[in-house]
Amino acid sequence: MNQTSQVNKSIKIGCASAFWGDTQTAAHQLVKQSDIDYLVFDYLAEVTMSIMAGAKMKNPEAGYATDFVSNAMAPLLSDIANKGIKVISNAGGINPSACASAIQKLIDDAGLNLTVATVMGDNLTHQQGSLQEQNISEMFSNESLPPMLISMNAYLGAPGILTALQSNADIIITGRVVDSAVVLAPLMHEFGWSFEDYDKLAQGSLAGHIIECGTQCTGGNFTDWETVPDFHNMGFPVIECFEDGSFITTKPDNTGGIVTTATVAEQLVYEIGDPRAYYLPDVVCDFTDVHIEQLAKDRVHVSGAKGHPPTDTYKVSSTYPDGFRITASFMMGGINAQKKADVVSTALLKKVGLLFAEKGLADFTQTSVEILGTEATYGKNSIVHNAREVVVKIAATHVDKKALGLFSREIAQASTAMAPGLTGLVGGRPKVSPVIRLFSFLYPKKNLDVSVVINGERSGVTVNEENKFASVSIDPQPKPHTIATHDIVDTVPLYKLAYARSGDKGNHSNIGVIARQAEFLPAIQSALTESTVSEFMAHVHDNADSHVSRWQMPGINGMNFMLENSLGGGGIASLRIDAQGKAYAQQLLEFPIPITQSIADQLK
Repeated sequence: MNQTSQVNKSIKIGCASAFWGDTQTAAHQLVKQSDIDYLVFDYLAEVTMSIMAGAKMKNPEAGYATDFVSNAMAPLLSDIANKGIKVISNAGGINPSACASAIQKLIDDAGLNLTVATVMGDNLTHQQGSLQEQNISEMFSNESLPPMLISMNAYLGAPGILTALQSNADIIITGRVVDSAVVLAPLMHEFGWSFEDYDKLAQGSLAGHIIECGTQCTGGNFTDWETVPDFHNMGFPVIECFEDGSFITTKPDNTGGIVTTATVAEQLVYEIGDPRAYYLPDVVCDFTDVHIEQLAKDRVHVSGAKGHPPTDTYKVSSTYPDGFRITASFMMGGINAQKKADVVSTALLKKVGLLFAEKGLADFTQTSVEILGTEATYGKNSIVHNAREVVVKIAATHVDKKALGLFSREIAQASTAMAPGLTGLVGGRPKVSPVIRLFSFLYPKKNLDVSVVINGERSGVTVNEENKFASVSIDPQPKPHTIATHDIVDTVPLYKLAYARSGDKGNHSNIGVIARQAEFLPAIQSALTESTVSEFMAHVHDNADSHVSRWQMPGINGMNFMLENSLGGGGIASLRIDAQGKAYAQQLLEFPIPITQSIADQLK
């Protein structure tokens, strides 16, 4: 290929899944209604891995995303083959070999000629014994490795997928990889990027980050949701990528949703920490000066990410059992519904606690009562009073499954023995389930053997195991803008001036804020400081270790906040209704921002 054609070359990648259980319509839409070169899927979260590990314990052939095989690939395999679309998916979960075998059977049954590759090496579960002797510590809490783990998987990077593509694989199945790797690897393959092209690797990783959550960059979860058309037919994202690393975010024609600088910027800030150093196994990304430009309707150009050399470690996410949990919900109606809900929930927990004592059982290890309909998730910022209809959500944990079974039976008595207005249990009598907690740590790359299996042949994968990252290379934060107190003429809620998106990182939550106009940023930065956000969101802080950090993102006129230890344990370890901080941004959007006359005039 000559230099001119290489410069003009573009690669189109569509993402058909943001999580295990996402809509089965996405793959059909992208294959039938767009001209993509690659179709990628993201299925895995920490809890998903533990669920898959449990399934594999019961059935050695289980442990992967079966709907990837039955709902996504089976109906579209012939179209994928005819169009020459390559597929990359982490649907392999805890058992990528079984997933690859299921795909191979589909290919054989259809009489097609497609090569399937499996990326191996992320699973460390079989090394639990040796790891117990290595004084492994949790990367945030410094706790010791639990004695029994359900799953233990390293976040691999692009090398395994790249090796499979270089071996002419058509469908690549992985276990745990960083979400962005399914996009970065094909870009490296198509454009010949090396593992030292750090700025390009950062851009390719950003491309993967933008589309890894599916429609969250095409209008899903968007602050201005009322401007988004046709939620019933949301367009899944397609990125058109170029050799210099820049890319255009778009979606198939005749689909719902929108692609704007704001929808893409919201996804950029989703679930990140310090934007100057977003750690990935192949590159440490700097997203502070990313530039986002609207080229045309539903076409947004993204450029400007910078890269640093990676570290010599993988992040490993493990899950372990920690007792049992139960959640019960019922409606309470009538005058003083909130007060009745408080009295009834307190009485139920007290009664069951007394029964535990009589039977020689330990007390609950943790309880949580949220009166939904009273803005319970808003804490002191709630403005609801005298609600006449609420839902009582009681969640509890215990070391003994039988104890929570007792709670499940006793809760029914409240309908006839306590305050009036209590309706039946939502969803029927509650069931007991295990508590699964996350344990994350860093592990040397040199201790893992990454490989690719094609037609039964295993090939080793070369991974750069050197630590070339220097934290001193991270640029200091620019001085924040401020506005003078004497220039303030009014106060408006943040949503008048900004977009916002929140997400989770284990037990931490982030809230990204993007000014609607550059002129609004000084007022926002003056008002939203680490201390003011900490105070406004004080109701979500778990303990004395809770802390709020702020970083600036001048490229998008934005900021990112990290609320540490703010999710009650995070994931299914949390008893809260909002265990992933998905609504935190919605709360912060009501923060009062003092404004100048100039801003007031623009808002008019």
